[in-house]
Amino acid sequence: MILVSSCLAGMKVRYNGTDCLDETVRKLLDDEQAIAVCPELLGGFSTPRESAEIVGGNGEDVLAGTASVIDKSGTDVTDLYIKGAYETLHQALELEATVVVLKENSPSCCSTMIYNGQFSGEKKAGNGVTSALLRQHGIKVVSEDGLQTLTLP
Repeated sequence: MILVSSCLAGMKVRYNGTDCLDETVRKLLDDEQAIAVCPELLGGFSTPRESAEIVGGNGEDVLAGTASVIDKSGTDVTDLYIKGAYETLHQALELEATVVVLKENSPSCCSTMIYNGQFSGEKKAGNGVTSALLRQHGIKVVSEDGLQTLTLP
């Protein structure tokens, strides 16, 4: 089984109430090869919500307690991101997911690049909180850009 970000499946769950439909992800769901998940909603957020960025490090640092996730208004929302990461991990383990496809650039889901924590639009290398946790547990994580690297049935 594959877990995929709900926004990539066409669900309007992103912080601004939009989606990022990816047709390959949609086909995986239609063919019952994938299940959609949104770590931020699992953490307790609603849609829409303020955008947020990791400040002081990356997803691994957030999990270690040395960085935070702060929304654009300055509110510390770290606990909700961590809760969503653990809920996603629980689902991945329960479903015996072989891979998780998560949306790039999200403080939860990104697997290669995160925003730099200054709300300037600039990015830096790093994982989101959920990606970091899943990888710590040996689960393969790719972004929508990494779908072509997967061997799909």
